[in-house]
Amino acid sequence: MTKNNRRKTGENGRVPPLSVFAPVRNLPMRPQTDGSGALRGLDRGAFAGREHVRGPAVPGALRERGCRSEEQFREVLREIEAEVQRRKQLIHQSVERRAIISKCYKPKHPEVYTLQDSFLAPEFLEIVRFCTSPGADLQGLLCYLESFSDKRIYRLPVFTEEFCQAFVDELENFEQSDMPKGRPNTMNNYGVLLNELGMDEPFLTPLRERFLQPITALLYPELGGACLDSHKAFVVKYSLHEDLDLSSHYDNAEVTLNVSLGKEFTEGNLYFGDFNQDPSPVPQYIEVEHVGGRGLLHRGGQIHGALPIASGERWNLIVWMRSSAIRNQLCPMCNRKPELVEAEGFGDGFTEALGGEVAQTVNLCALG
Repeated sequence: MTKNNRRKTGENGRVPPLSVFAPVRNLPMRPQTDGSGALRGLDRGAFAGREHVRGPAVPGALRERGCRSEEQFREVLREIEAEVQRRKQLIHQSVERRAIISKCYKPKHPEVYTLQDSFLAPEFLEIVRFCTSPGADLQGLLCYLESFSDKRIYRLPVFTEEFCQAFVDELENFEQSDMPKGRPNTMNNYGVLLNELGMDEPFLTPLRERFLQPITALLYPELGGACLDSHKAFVVKYSLHEDLDLSSHYDNAEVTLNVSLGKEFTEGNLYFGDFNQDPSPVPQYIEVEHVGGRGLLHRGGQIHGALPIASGERWNLIVWMRSSAIRNQLCPMCNRKPELVEAEGFGDGFTEALGGEVAQTVNLCALG
């Protein structure tokens, strides 16, 4: 069996407010928030459990963030411990929701739940054929992709327009139903966790294994691009009266795929900064437009966010792809050797073998 890691303050890693960075155009300057108030920005190792909450490094971290009195320390620690308990329940709540959805929800487009080659853009299939051909190499692959600066961000066609329309229509049908709904993470209030819709095995796992991994093996070999053995996938939604934008952050992933599904919208471009493990004194940001049916591949640790949408409604498919061979050595969220706890499904993508056996399940980091 394998064990899973509990993530601390959220699945995304926060970075300092954009006001401390060199802006691209008018990047949003609001401070980071993850819905946990005083927890914002604390070292992620503090959120694993009581023993970490009361560890020797915590008082220093709290002082750096303005805590001075004993009462302030106690109040923040109470909030941290409450957040730890809340997170312990997330996996069980998700399992309960999935069981209800599986039993009670009637899909409008049941065909979109199982991946078919006809859903995929012909150009995407051609890229995959190249990557699986003898002698395929990075330089050859780059001829098929649109590259952005030196940040190793690539755009490629993924889905057909017809599939995107049917998929968004299905997601809207689910949103309008009375089914229980879990939200993607603490930064997105609107969207759908695709594992709760039962899409992991019939759609997302084959998408990752058969189609994306041959591409990521060439683009990101040092990040485990050839051995991405788990994922977390969700759809996010932006509109004028809901979520408008997304603050600067990095992902709990080795490699991320972000596909624009539609609908009609203006503005809301993505922006990318430094790689979180290699920051520069004055980060340079670039802006990237959304193109319907096309996806962006980037390193999970690439700092990024989304500018405010100006009109319409935008849906994006996000797939966080993880390599246990990489993250078992160092948790990408807390930069420590992970301490694992059991979790359902893929967890946070860690594995642990018992008695020298090869790990069979994928799990979560207690330090994260």
